[in-house]
Amino acid sequence: MGATVTDPLVGRLVDGRYEVVSRIARGGMATVYLAVDRRLDRDVALKVMHPHLAEGGAGSDFVARFRREARAAARLTHPGLVGVLDQGVDGETSYLTMEYVDGTNLRRHLAERGALTVGDALGILERVLDALGAAHRVGLVHRDIKPENVLIAVDGRVKLADFGLARAVTEVTSTTTGTVLGTVAYLAPELVTRGASDARTDVYAAGILLFEMLTGRQPFTGETPIQVAFQHVNSDVPAPSDLVRWLPVEVDELVTALAAREPADRPVDAAAALEQLRRTRATLDAPTLARAAEVPPTITLPSATDPRPAEDDELTTGEASAGLDAARRQEETTRLDVAEAGRTVALPIGTGLRSTAVSTRHEDPASDRSRPAGRRRRWLVVTALLLVLAGAGAWWYMTSGPGAYTRVPELISLTRDEALATLGGHGLEGEPVDAFDSVAPVGTVFASDPAVGDRIRKDGTVTFSVSKGPDLVAVPAGLVGAMQADAQAALEAAGLVAEYAPGEDHYDDSAPLGSVLEASAEPDQQVERGSAVVLTLSDGPAPVTIFSVVGASQDEATAQLTDAGLRPEPVPAWSDTAPAGQVIAQDPKAGTAGHRTDTVTITVSQGPEPIAVPDLTGKQFAEAEAALKALGFAVKRENVLGGIFGTVRSQSTPAGEKVPRGSTITLTVV
Repeated sequence: MGATVTDPLVGRLVDGRYEVVSRIARGGMATVYLAVDRRLDRDVALKVMHPHLAEGGAGSDFVARFRREARAAARLTHPGLVGVLDQGVDGETSYLTMEYVDGTNLRRHLAERGALTVGDALGILERVLDALGAAHRVGLVHRDIKPENVLIAVDGRVKLADFGLARAVTEVTSTTTGTVLGTVAYLAPELVTRGASDARTDVYAAGILLFEMLTGRQPFTGETPIQVAFQHVNSDVPAPSDLVRWLPVEVDELVTALAAREPADRPVDAAAALEQLRRTRATLDAPTLARAAEVPPTITLPSATDPRPAEDDELTTGEASAGLDAARRQEETTRLDVAEAGRTVALPIGTGLRSTAVSTRHEDPASDRSRPAGRRRRWLVVTALLLVLAGAGAWWYMTSGPGAYTRVPELISLTRDEALATLGGHGLEGEPVDAFDSVAPVGTVFASDPAVGDRIRKDGTVTFSVSKGPDLVAVPAGLVGAMQADAQAALEAAGLVAEYAPGEDHYDDSAPLGSVLEASAEPDQQVERGSAVVLTLSDGPAPVTIFSVVGASQDEATAQLTDAGLRPEPVPAWSDTAPAGQVIAQDPKAGTAGHRTDTVTITVSQGPEPIAVPDLTGKQFAEAEAALKALGFAVKRENVLGGIFGTVRSQSTPAGEKVPRGSTITLTVV
């Protein structure tokens, strides 16, 4: 825990917003912290680029790559991807904030379990490939698939993190710096030999990941990173059943297909790999899916695979465990550079991994002191040996060498029968497979394995794909009117992608905020699987500023508010000053920000409040007059017989009757 306590960023407020709580993990390019977003009061993962990477002439390239990560990752929206929330610079600190996932990662999960059941391993990889497919669909590759980047939340959700090495496919296919970035244990051969990568590079790493989950170990290990890279380039990934004998051949075939040395032999992207995984799982019975290899729950791998100093490493949870620390050091992203030494490993792209040692021996002719007869005998022996070698060479050439092979003929655009006939004419067997394709006409060949022009034994079998046309699915009904999350879930369940119309002017008085106003496709319309349906989301009622209707009549106020899209709600009240029917108050007050359809309460005058007249008969006039004036009435006296006694005999308004304040009450006095 010492690294966390002494880290200078812990306790600091980054960019005036993110309070750093603790360090979560440290990688090859950045350190990840747990932070609190003070503005929104939520936990976030704060990724801070190492300051030394921004120094020197190459510093700007690292900064650009770091910022490009934020833009690339922010474009991705998928429940299986860790979301990128913000990006910025605070002084010399370049950072981005990501969704904080409360849980663990697959590396620790494997450390605690040893090896996973077949069902759990396939389930985790299924969710990784599903998330990875979202990136591949928009032309992004991850290039650093490994257990540390597979997060497992406490509720069981699996999320793929750290698109730190993701770039557009068109950018990553041309490497001009002579540098390979990736993790050696999961590095695809083409990254080492050519510095090139595409979606199939991620598929290769996913195959290595599956091997490790099933067997509890990686297929290739070594004392140095270059030894591990050499094995990736020159050796096929072994079948998992070599280590776990009871694993069925279907699982072996899935792993070796995903982690094939040649990119052309792998699924073209994560979506294709996901389809193959699901087909494989469907063939397995329940006991096999529930079974796991007997591997002790500790992973210890050669520490020399990662050349970084041990003090740079920290476990994800901050614990200091020797076995897990060594495992983590192997999984750190390693920089393999053709020019620099020291903390990086000199590994030329495209050379150095296939070299062979050649030893020669120079013989001095003067050392041959044999007699002429002996020389002739030697020539006979040499001649015989040459003839034997020539015969053996011819036999090898025709049985195992180039003579035993032919090339896959052109099959693309042929019909099924034409392709079979063409292959038969070249001495090859054909195995047609029906598959969906959005371009090739129905019934025509659009792909083959091996590919057209590839070498194949003369008695080999070529599997070719025959188009079934595009893979069409029906647009689900009920999108319009549904809330965003429900509509997106319905589209994803149908194999479609939800996209959203830009802009913030989609106001509607009746549709609540976040509900779907329009969809670019009609219900039950047939569209290609994986295509996007654009949804227009409601921004709710349009904003308005509340204006004053005080002083207007009730009818005028009601008309004005209704025309503005507001809902007037009158409340009656007595007023001694305002005439009946006039608005004397409103809520909300004028100048308040609101929205159309908001309710505005208007207080409408009912005139003066009526007051019950008391019974004054029999009282002395002075007393009766005082009582009436106290209630707000005016008093008029009428005398009978001169009013000499001053007693009220009668009153003009009967006792108990209510009349408005200020009314005149006439008292008859005797």
